[in-house]
Amino acid sequence: MRLDKFVAQSLQLPRSAARTLITRGRVMVDGKVCKKADTALSGAETVTAEGKPLSCQQFVYIMLNKPKGVVSASTDKRDRTVVDLLEGAFPRRELFPAGRLDKTSTGFVLLTDDGAFAHAILSPRRHVPKTYRVELDTPVTPAMVAAFEEGVTLADGERMQPAGLIPDPENPLAATVVLRQGVYHQIKRMFGVLDAGVNELHRQAIGGLSLDPELAPGQWRELSAEELAQLAPGLAPGGENA
Repeated sequence: MRLDKFVAQSLQLPRSAARTLITRGRVMVDGKVCKKADTALSGAETVTAEGKPLSCQQFVYIMLNKPKGVVSASTDKRDRTVVDLLEGAFPRRELFPAGRLDKTSTGFVLLTDDGAFAHAILSPRRHVPKTYRVELDTPVTPAMVAAFEEGVTLADGERMQPAGLIPDPENPLAATVVLRQGVYHQIKRMFGVLDAGVNELHRQAIGGLSLDPELAPGQWRELSAEELAQLAPGLAPGGENA
């Protein structure tokens, strides 16, 4: 990584401001002043700016509890987005949601700027499961469970992969759904061909990582390395196999 990019990301500055710090001799690499903004860093160097040590995350990974009425997008001309909920906490990052939830749906959204990692999580060949709680307008039936296990054929003729449908023993209108693919409005469309409407849809988990119960709707936090490993075992940040 170039020195000016490292300083910009570490201090959340525009690249031009980082270059100014460097050319004015305010940045040191391994204890020596470095005025060359294009200096290549290996990652092993100690970098300071005005005497303060800098550290830089290559990518950001965020767990967010999406509330209703917010769209799963980076920008939108009409509605508030999941990125807007961060309120400018990462101004130099091009964050986006890795997978989408409908505007009326709630729950776990992963935000990142690591395109390779997001692509790997969403890739059908990896089969990273997503777990949801649904509430329907009609009771869950054994026929619905069997249809999900077999693979529901949507109204347009597209056949879905087998999915899990686990009825809630205490609420006949509720169930847990486990998907290993992502198709537009998939859960609502699957129940639609089974003559059931979805009143509530909440994503509880991605892979082996559940939504933090301490996060209220609209709240977020960064993920730890251990939590990233739970998202997709065997997949390292950066989208490469561990």
